[in-house]
Amino acid sequence: MKAEGRTPGGHHDESPAFATAIASKSWAAQLKCLGKSKIGWSHEFIPYHKHSRAGGNILSDRHTAVAVSEKQNVQVADLDQLIQRFLILESAMNANIPTTLWISDLHGEGDRFKSILRGRFGMLYQTCREALPNTFSAEKIQYLVRIIRRKEYLTDDQIKMDMQDIIFCLCGILKYKLTNFDQVEKLLRPEFRDIVSRLLAGLPVPDPIFEEELIAKRLIAHLADAIKKVLLDRIQVLGDVFDRGQQPDKIIRILSSSSYRKMVDYVWGNHDILWMGAASGNRSLVAESLRITCRYDHFAMMERLRFDTRRLAQFAAATYPDNKITGNVKAQTPLGRAMEKALAVIQFKLEERTILENPEYEMQDRLWLNRLAEMLKTGDTQGLNDTFFPTINLDDPMLLSEDEQEIIDDLTRQFLTNNHLRRLLAYLFTDGHAYHVHNNTLNIHALVPSTVGGDFDEFMGRHGKKLLDFIEDSIRRVGVNYLAGREQRQRDQDLFFYLWCGPKSPFFGKQAMRTFERYFLTDKAMHEERSLYWRENIASAAFKQKMLKEFGVRRVVYGHTPVNYKKGLKMASDDGVAINIDGGFAAAYYHRGHALVHTPRQMYGIILPTPDEIKEAARRLESAPLDIELIEEFRQPMQVKDTQVGQDLKKKRDALGKKIRALGQAGASVDKSGN
Repeated sequence: MKAEGRTPGGHHDESPAFATAIASKSWAAQLKCLGKSKIGWSHEFIPYHKHSRAGGNILSDRHTAVAVSEKQNVQVADLDQLIQRFLILESAMNANIPTTLWISDLHGEGDRFKSILRGRFGMLYQTCREALPNTFSAEKIQYLVRIIRRKEYLTDDQIKMDMQDIIFCLCGILKYKLTNFDQVEKLLRPEFRDIVSRLLAGLPVPDPIFEEELIAKRLIAHLADAIKKVLLDRIQVLGDVFDRGQQPDKIIRILSSSSYRKMVDYVWGNHDILWMGAASGNRSLVAESLRITCRYDHFAMMERLRFDTRRLAQFAAATYPDNKITGNVKAQTPLGRAMEKALAVIQFKLEERTILENPEYEMQDRLWLNRLAEMLKTGDTQGLNDTFFPTINLDDPMLLSEDEQEIIDDLTRQFLTNNHLRRLLAYLFTDGHAYHVHNNTLNIHALVPSTVGGDFDEFMGRHGKKLLDFIEDSIRRVGVNYLAGREQRQRDQDLFFYLWCGPKSPFFGKQAMRTFERYFLTDKAMHEERSLYWRENIASAAFKQKMLKEFGVRRVVYGHTPVNYKKGLKMASDDGVAINIDGGFAAAYYHRGHALVHTPRQMYGIILPTPDEIKEAARRLESAPLDIELIEEFRQPMQVKDTQVGQDLKKKRDALGKKIRALGQAGASVDKSGN
């Protein structure tokens, strides 16, 4: 073994003592050490007077000296603490921004989300590309990606890299991703922490690390595992984990797990609002959430969530037999079709009451039951595809039958008391937001309500940011009551209905939800759910600037409306300010989806592979093909100080700097005067 050992790149560190200290201390300890060495304050330099001054009392002088010493000790301790905090803030400001992933509208596709999340959405290749020299070919990077994915050394006849080369490359990638030295302690087994710390610090390491095959292979496995763990720092989920797919509970369990919860920011979508409103006791939303569940025959999901639907099933099968259902009911099983129609009728009766009791919602065009009753009375049913409505009272069509009342009472009670559902929704109520700002980016599910003229639209006396703040406060209040088992205000429960499907809801944003029309009217022109003005407005420079000013951001990222890239559509506007990341993740859409990634060096969109593409890639032991939409590249790595958070940190740092200087001046004054 050579005395000096080897360092990455063959260079010796100019200050090995300092590097060793850095590698061995916690991040806070490093900063404190650094702070003291820079400032030069130490208890050792506090003057202590052994002799009395001329004409003074020796005992008194000693007491005075002790008092002065104690005073200086207090000041120095305060100063050191301030310096530590100052340097921590300074380091945080100058750190690279966290690598962030955006995903939206997962719609119950739990297994697929887990699979793609495990593969980190194709981020590994991009990270290696950023971390390694520009001279590395695409083939060489793909080779390193394979090693990291499999966590083992692989030989390649075309790419001749020995294990030492691989170790240095992996150290370079890991160093690029690390934000502080504390992470090494958490990422690696104790047996390898010291060696990896020395490699990252550029210090010599023993030759057997490279020359003993078994040792080198184990180190490569541990480095690869560490890289996979630090690839992703934050995840932005822009809502809608419920409906269409059958595993929304699996998605929430992943996001709320100890592995992910602290790194996830969640923004509510309208399908989340639907289930949250149902759980809080809104009866029309109880009927609607279960109607959609039956529409996709997700009986297994209802069983997992411990819903007892036997009473509903018996009523539906007896009242709406499958052979009499001629409307556009989507469920594939006879029982599912019967339950879907039964719940649809109950839903329409209940939601019409809400609309009539809240005229400010301006949703009167959804009032179809009186028109339906008139058609059935007069026999003018040419525009209907289904005329079998045994529970509709033609003289009072909103009246629930006795059986319907029992059904909805039972289902509402189950929603209110279901602990399995409560544990899932507790995450959404406590961790979710109406909007979220991260790295100068506004994250919303769908839109901010706007007018045809490009102004912010008003609802309940508020618009823009104040409207979203009001909505979030209202949802949070309902969540507190729900989790505590307290009674809700009717007005709050009604608001959930509007947020689910109202035209000025920031989670919906269409003229109307045409549920009745799509079920029972033959005129397909009546089925269209016309979007309001968001799409046109967010494409205009004037409205984009208005959005950025309102929320103090540089970009807006949203989901809700799928973008089919197969038709040539792009995620981002030409200026990169507005980015739509809903790519139809669920099987009910395109089964593809989008993700957005923001690293310190670039922002890019990923068009996700379909399940068939993933399976074929796995069969070939390859990575699934990804299409990349490059949105922006940065000449220098983007740092925290370039963000809104960084501006807040700067204010705190500057305030600490003033305190440090003031204490320093006070200390100098004490030294000179001895008082």
